[in-house]
Amino acid sequence: MSYLEAIVLGIVQGLCEFLPVSSSGHLLLMQKLFNINEGGLLFTVLLHLGTLAAVLIVYRKRIVEMICHPIKQGKYWVWMILATAVTVLMQLLLGDIFESANDGRFLGYSFLLTALLLTICDIVRKRYDMALTIRDMKWYQSAFIGFMQGVAILPGVSRSGATIAGASFCKMNKEEAAEFSFLLSIPAILGGAVLEVPGALKEGLTDNLFPMLLGVVVAGIAGYFAVRFMIKLITKHSFRGFVIYTAVLGLYVILDWNVFHLIFK
Repeated sequence: MSYLEAIVLGIVQGLCEFLPVSSSGHLLLMQKLFNINEGGLLFTVLLHLGTLAAVLIVYRKRIVEMICHPIKQGKYWVWMILATAVTVLMQLLLGDIFESANDGRFLGYSFLLTALLLTICDIVRKRYDMALTIRDMKWYQSAFIGFMQGVAILPGVSRSGATIAGASFCKMNKEEAAEFSFLLSIPAILGGAVLEVPGALKEGLTDNLFPMLLGVVVAGIAGYFAVRFMIKLITKHSFRGFVIYTAVLGLYVILDWNVFHLIFK
């Protein structure tokens, strides 16, 4: 891996982790495009930590409040734990299926699913009054958002897009939906990194350590700006541009897998 490739992958991970386009799907595409095999899992773990730092910085005030005043912020803790537990349960039950999708055969269809979720999300937000807050949530609404996050374990399905869509289906306030989605990303990103550690250790260290570290820094910076951008997008604009992008990308990946073989050779 060259420094340029590490920078590109860091930007892709940092932006796509929080933009509704799927970081795992784009990272898989870029690794196939650059033909990166050595140290791939270790680099993925490090990139996750870079993007985790970004969301911790953006939501530092809320996180500090939750830690310093756990009783007052109890609803946040309860709903986050419940949603995360549902996601973990899905990983445990369907982990083998999710793992089999890492070769890219279903990647195009997953991008199309992201486009569909974002489309439905926009329709719901236009037709209904979005007034639900995190404090007023019911257990089944939190569990449903956790389920949507679990679906996003599939490469090509956007985690942020799926959770925001899930919150919107529950008619959650736009600002609250953004906050809950990004707070949920903390255990999700950390858990994803931990799950990949055994595989990364089996691969061992590589000579690409310094390019990897540069990629991590770039991922953190890109992730910070992506979170800021998404907060404004969720509260003020539609997902139309991302719907078009993920739909076109999904169709191309399907064609490439079955016909062109330019990326998936």
